Amino acid sequence: MATFDDARATRPAGHPWFGSHRLTPAAPADTIRRMLRHELRDTGWPYQRVLPAAPMAIPRASYTEVFRASTALLDLLRRTALETAPTTEGRLAAYRMPPTEDRLWMSDPFAEERYADSVVRPDLVVGPDGPRILEFNVSGALGGVLETHSRLEVWRRLHADEQGRVPYGSPDPFAVRADMFRSLCAELGVAPRVAVAGSARVHGVESRYFQVEAEHFNSHGLTARFFEPEELVEAWDCAPHLRYPVGLRNFTIPDWLDAGLDTSPVQDALDHGCLLVGTQTSTFLHSKLTLGLLSEGRPWMTTAERALVDRYLPWTRVLADRGTTRDGRDVDLLPYVVKHREELVLKAGLGESGKQVVLGRDVDQAAWEAAVDAAADGTSIVQEFVVPQTCRVTLIADDADEPYDAEVAPVLGPLLFGGRPAGLFCRFYGDGSAGIVSVRAGTSSSDNCVVAV
Repeated sequence: MATFDDARATRPAGHPWFGSHRLTPAAPADTIRRMLRHELRDTGWPYQRVLPAAPMAIPRASYTEVFRASTALLDLLRRTALETAPTTEGRLAAYRMPPTEDRLWMSDPFAEERYADSVVRPDLVVGPDGPRILEFNVSGALGGVLETHSRLEVWRRLHADEQGRVPYGSPDPFAVRADMFRSLCAELGVAPRVAVAGSARVHGVESRYFQVEAEHFNSHGLTARFFEPEELVEAWDCAPHLRYPVGLRNFTIPDWLDAGLDTSPVQDALDHGCLLVGTQTSTFLHSKLTLGLLSEGRPWMTTAERALVDRYLPWTRVLADRGTTRDGRDVDLLPYVVKHREELVLKAGLGESGKQVVLGRDVDQAAWEAAVDAAADGTSIVQEFVVPQTCRVTLIADDADEPYDAEVAPVLGPLLFGGRPAGLFCRFYGDGSAGIVSVRAGTSSSDNCVVAV
């Protein structure tokens, strides 16, 4: 059974939002290391030199705040994306989407729009004034789902008492996603049969990654199968009672194109009645341009909605040669951005894993001005840089026999399935540095799950 210690017992540590209580390691370092690596074996998850020694614990009030704010802002984000134009064609033009994203649409536009936000993970950091959401990842191929489930499995085995009770709270993402599909099948009036569409030929992913998902569905009242693209014909070209009417779209178009995979089998499955979530309309919600539009304000927003946006979103604008506002003042956007390099970040509208991101404080003025000039075409955003605050955690390094304490600046990723909280993923640099944190980007990056105490 786990015990708690006070992270501030020896000296002040971290931002108050993270609280002061930590779960202490419940087994020797070698045991924890072996269990964590075993759970994510053969999935393609990168080797991590530094691993967590216990779940990251935050106060229940902080935990619920993350999901309350994320859910409310997701509703506003969805409305903002859909109101840019009344049709898919209009939205493609408004967002200046690349031709590669104009595919995999459902024939039913209502279903296409309704299930666009089924699978979501905002990314946020805790700034000096509390949590700030930096972007929304809206896609069936979210990172952090299997990883959070796997970490929770290890911590449950290590920290549960004789009755199986753990001294913290957290939903399991696999369980919540299974509930989402059960509800979706009930809503559609179809059999609870779920296709997991993906490919182990994508760089950095192995087949067990998808098989673990399908096995969990199968053991929790659903019938599920993992389909490589060429196998998807078997999801619909069969006897009616063997078809898969719903599924998880666990891939991105860019990843499949990079791997030389054909997306037409997915279109065939969609055309024959298989609803794969999140739908292609999720791309508009996923685009950082939508965050810029929401931050700037929409005519239909109430005073309370405006206050919510100001509270939880950093100042964000679609980058172009135009006027806007900053701190209640009218400004010319491009000159303002050029002048305030160290306070700002440039981000492409579409991008993954920290790609197409320029932190002003990490480049010189000449490089910044060149980046601003290249991005000022209405397909990128500029965003206020939020200074990440730290918290105290206990880690295990490959070259250490015992766990040790460290200050890290985590990026938190609340998982939302069908609008329901589904666990809190986090990633950080084990050496205490901050910036663009991608677990696949460097040897010092690590991940964990966050629980409520």
